[in-house]
Amino acid sequence: MRQRQGPLKAVKAMASIDDVTIEITPLVLLKAYACGIFPMAESAEDNALYWIEPERRGVLPLDGVHVPKRLARTIRKGGFEVKIDNDFDAVIEGCAAPRAGRRSTWINGRIRGLYRELFAMGHCHTIEVWQDDKLVGGLYGVHLGRAFFGESMFSRVRDASKIALVYLVARLKYGGFELLDTQFVTDHLARFGVIEVSRAEFQRKLGGALAGGVGLGFGLGFATGGGAGSAAAGGGASAAGAASGDGAAGAAAGAPGAPGVAAGAPSGAAAFASLGAGVSGTGVLQLVSQTSKTGCSTALSPGLSANIQPVKMR
Repeated sequence: MRQRQGPLKAVKAMASIDDVTIEITPLVLLKAYACGIFPMAESAEDNALYWIEPERRGVLPLDGVHVPKRLARTIRKGGFEVKIDNDFDAVIEGCAAPRAGRRSTWINGRIRGLYRELFAMGHCHTIEVWQDDKLVGGLYGVHLGRAFFGESMFSRVRDASKIALVYLVARLKYGGFELLDTQFVTDHLARFGVIEVSRAEFQRKLGGALAGGVGLGFGLGFATGGGAGSAAAGGGASAAGAASGDGAAGAAAGAPGAPGVAAGAPSGAAAFASLGAGVSGTGVLQLVSQTSKTGCSTALSPGLSANIQPVKMR
């Protein structure tokens, strides 16, 4: 999640989308995510987009999330309401707003438009933290197969973005997800257990999360996480290729040689909406603390079911 990232030029593997002959659409964007590539802008004023494929990738292991004790107390206490997919425009506006230590944002008009379309298609989601009927924090990201790609988060009151992240993790674990991609590692995220992995390791994790078909329901033909290099065999994607533009374009365009993804939801596909928006703070923390050995996706521990209730956190 890129709420505190430095200049775009610091990211080595990138290529301007405007430098290659490819029309950026929501479907192209999903193809790029399936290859481990995502777009980013230099600033809100610059309309150009860049394909990014970091050499080192931030990942939050869902079985190794650390929730600070003070934050856990805040979540149990409540005093806020968490909403899901309620107001995309307000969330992305919050993520793009200037804040202390950052005057500019990588979220430009094209980013807003593309992810708004993904939101309408059900592939982009928001976790929103409300207090006294005001949006005080949240995050948004992209859902593909059993992978969730965190894009950005914001906070207007203390801990709001952290609360959103904990609720996101609970929802992903309950829904059967395998990968939470944070893209980069920040001090903010490292406190929760985010680790940095190599590009090759990330591609292995992504391949596992997308194995068996992505289930997009509208017949996309792209590789299921084989990496920019292998997925875009016809485009010659690699670290160097992505930097020059050839690799990123090939991957995003669904180059020849990439295995297709069958249309229709595959059995066992991750479900972002399976956990109710009103789950109690205690239920959320129990879900986050569970490991895969306890069957966190569906089999709840004794007493946890009582905490999964459609109530407002006030």
